[in-house]
Amino acid sequence: MGDLNPGLYVVATPIGNLGDLSPRAREVLRDAAVIAAEDTRTTGTLLRLAESQARSLSLTEHNVQARIPELLAAAETTPVALVSDAGTPVVADPGARLVEAAHARGIPVFAVPGPSALAAAISVAGFEGTSVHFLGFLPRQAGERRERLRSAGTAASVLVFFESPNRLSATLDAVAEVFGDPETVVCRELTKLHEEVARGPASELARRFERTKGECTVVVRVPAREETDVEAVRQYMAEMQRAGARRSGAAAEAARRFRVAKDVAYALWKEENSSGRAMLR
Repeated sequence: MGDLNPGLYVVATPIGNLGDLSPRAREVLRDAAVIAAEDTRTTGTLLRLAESQARSLSLTEHNVQARIPELLAAAETTPVALVSDAGTPVVADPGARLVEAAHARGIPVFAVPGPSALAAAISVAGFEGTSVHFLGFLPRQAGERRERLRSAGTAASVLVFFESPNRLSATLDAVAEVFGDPETVVCRELTKLHEEVARGPASELARRFERTKGECTVVVRVPAREETDVEAVRQYMAEMQRAGARRSGAAAEAARRFRVAKDVAYALWKEENSSGRAMLR
């Protein structure tokens, strides 16, 4: 079993290029008694590379609670490795519950750092900022997605999230709407053969990636926040209402003019209508 002590080893694995598997990670995979993996078929390639004879167990969102007792029992007397399909475990995967349970049981937890799509994307984006907020995967529903972005943007200068290629264009449109078309970076297929890093306004990237494939990590530079002149927005919406404009169109234009979220302008229109008062006196 080599020189590894019993415990749980959280092992970062390549996000695409197998050459990124570190010598230490290879050693841990080779000498571990058990390896917990999201997909044992995916991890099988790494185990063959590391010449590992370890027993593999799947650890998914659906079976994590059932697997924890068996894995903890093994980690009390032998080295157990936790890996994800790609990158650093516990970043947007169910491994956190196993790590938490190991701490609660008093089992040693060891970090075997290495590749991470999160760190890689931040490094190639080139955005300065000490306040970085990782959002994992955004909600599927458009309204919930915008609200999650808006909420995160109030407390961070840089946002990072994962997105599927099928929803990437729509999500970039939401970023443009919520933050006034900020500078954004799309990292697609990092470290793989067709790796692509594209930087520009969110709206332009939305058009560029209307049809794409592969895993995507997005980095957004949140514009500096300014005090919103709510009264100016309210007055503008009143003028548009008197002129017979459609509420959605007026809200979109207010968002562009005043650099305010479209939903805020939309709510001001609804607020005045529901109160039964004229918007301007």
